[in-house]
Amino acid sequence: MLFYLNFEYSTPHFDTMLEKSYAFLELLKKNNHREWYHANKKLYQEAQEEFEQITEIMLYETSKFDKSLLGLIPKDCIFRIFRDVRFSKDKSPYKTNFGAFLTPGGKKSVKAGYYLHVEPGGSFVAAGIYMPPSEVLRAIRSDIVEHFQEYLEIVESPDIVEEFGGVSGEKLKTAPKGFDKEFPGIEHLKFKNYGLIAMRSDEQIRSEESFSDIMRLFRLANPFVFFLNEAAGKV
Repeated sequence: MLFYLNFEYSTPHFDTMLEKSYAFLELLKKNNHREWYHANKKLYQEAQEEFEQITEIMLYETSKFDKSLLGLIPKDCIFRIFRDVRFSKDKSPYKTNFGAFLTPGGKKSVKAGYYLHVEPGGSFVAAGIYMPPSEVLRAIRSDIVEHFQEYLEIVESPDIVEEFGGVSGEKLKTAPKGFDKEFPGIEHLKFKNYGLIAMRSDEQIRSEESFSDIMRLFRLANPFVFFLNEAAGKV
């Protein structure tokens, strides 16, 4: 399996990063109710516009090494701030984060991609696939079995381990149905989600180096995303 071409390119420089987004989210955490939101909707619109601009630039830069993202626009990738509270004990109407998932077909697709989560005290950069349908999950597991050495070279590479700590996600307690429990990489088949996650402090995600850091992590994760989407594309 061929993964990607490694080449150098420069990324945009920001003196400040996500300033309006953080200011709004910090206020929203303390005032998570409709009255405050509607009284301060201009703050939300300014923060949203800032996050859309960052997402647009992320799409442009990431599509340089992942052509499957060409043609996407920010609204294809950014999650709504409104919470679905119908089945939740927490009736807070708004999410206290901004999130953008860069993936072929947009955020509602069942493909792997690259994710930026901005939240005071809980920001992170991630890549992978979350809660895929059973047929996609089976295809991913089957490809791991068939190309196990190649998969290991990706997820156990020094850079992936150093930056993300390896693959993370919810796991089954036993071997998935239909797979040999004696397979040497059985632990890799137990995942229900396949993700790479790098937590970032408020200072890191807002620093002038933040955008370059995000792009560096996305590039590192590119072979992992490619592997997952090769499998997902067989369904």
